[in-house]
Amino acid sequence: MTKTYTGKCLCGQITYTASGSPIVVAQCHCEECRRLSGTGHTVGAMFASEVVAVSGKLSEFSYSSDKDSQVTKVFCANCGSPIYGTNTRIPDHLTLSLGTMDDASGLYIEVVIFERDKPHWDRLGQDVVFFATQPDWKPES
Repeated sequence: MTKTYTGKCLCGQITYTASGSPIVVAQCHCEECRRLSGTGHTVGAMFASEVVAVSGKLSEFSYSSDKDSQVTKVFCANCGSPIYGTNTRIPDHLTLSLGTMDDASGLYIEVVIFERDKPHWDRLGQDVVFFATQPDWKPES
């Protein structure tokens, strides 16, 4: 039986399905991915384009990579959630943003790219406090 992954954007106007196992799950620290996510990295699962179906109104932004390929980031036209990316160096494939998946159980990061660009603050130290849910914390006056 083939596994099917489903996902959606924050507002729910974009939905997708992907059939089968991803080719790779990667974490990327390049400047473009950091700016796209607003964090220190992105995490994505690459699939052959033919096994992915996306519905809803999408917008896109394209740029040239330092390898002279065209990279396109595709996002929800309403809420801005990053849905997937493509790269002309790997035609007929797309990388779905793992955070948009309804259930990514069984998927784990297999490679980290642009590790040299990983910001110093994108690491969890031993003294970091963890909360299971949103804490009642408020800034002190």
